[in-house]
Amino acid sequence: MILVVEDEELVADMVRLNLEHAGFAVETCTTAEAALAHIGAAELIVLDRMLPGMDGLEFARVVRRTLTVPILMLTARGEVAARVAGLDAGADDYLAKPFAMPELLARVRALLRRAPAAAPEPAPKPPAAPRGSGRTIRFDRYVVHLDTREATTNEGTEILTETECQLLLYFYDHAGEMLSRTDILENVWGMDRFPTARTVDNYVLRLRKLFEPDPESPRYLITVRGRGYSFRIDPA
Repeated sequence: MILVVEDEELVADMVRLNLEHAGFAVETCTTAEAALAHIGAAELIVLDRMLPGMDGLEFARVVRRTLTVPILMLTARGEVAARVAGLDAGADDYLAKPFAMPELLARVRALLRRAPAAAPEPAPKPPAAPRGSGRTIRFDRYVVHLDTREATTNEGTEILTETECQLLLYFYDHAGEMLSRTDILENVWGMDRFPTARTVDNYVLRLRKLFEPDPESPRYLITVRGRGYSFRIDPA
């Protein structure tokens, strides 16, 4: 089991989703105090340095009193002094935010290989088949041909980016549902990138500009305050 100790919900969710997608069992905790109950079962710990209460440095020192489990420390501070402090506290490796998910996964695999009781690497999964091939999305006066990415928009005929197409398709296929930003990041951006909640918001603004009669008062791409977004094909 990999123990993820991270108090930023979006970061914790994305790390967990990527690790689970790679085949690892994962336990997440938002505080070091809560994580102490799980360290005995952990094969590796992904640890944020800046935590409420006991911080990551102190947590690493506590772990090192009794365990040799590998620790990968995450932090928004990338300067040399911060890295040295983390390594001196007991971390085996250090990764500064923002980081690429493929690098995090590679560092996890490397640490597990070097661990005394290294866990076998999960078998690689086959790549997912392209989504939406040959389909056409239609609502109101808007049309999007997913195979060519050609769209009828407020600005005339436009060629959408692949991500814009996949985001619109995800909304369209889940019309009427409340979709959190984490859901959207997992299903549209996939497991090999590390975007942020702000990335989702920026893409939604772009889609509203293209596909809302009045982007300032959206009828289709509705914000669910504090939760995410919902797509309404037939607004009231």
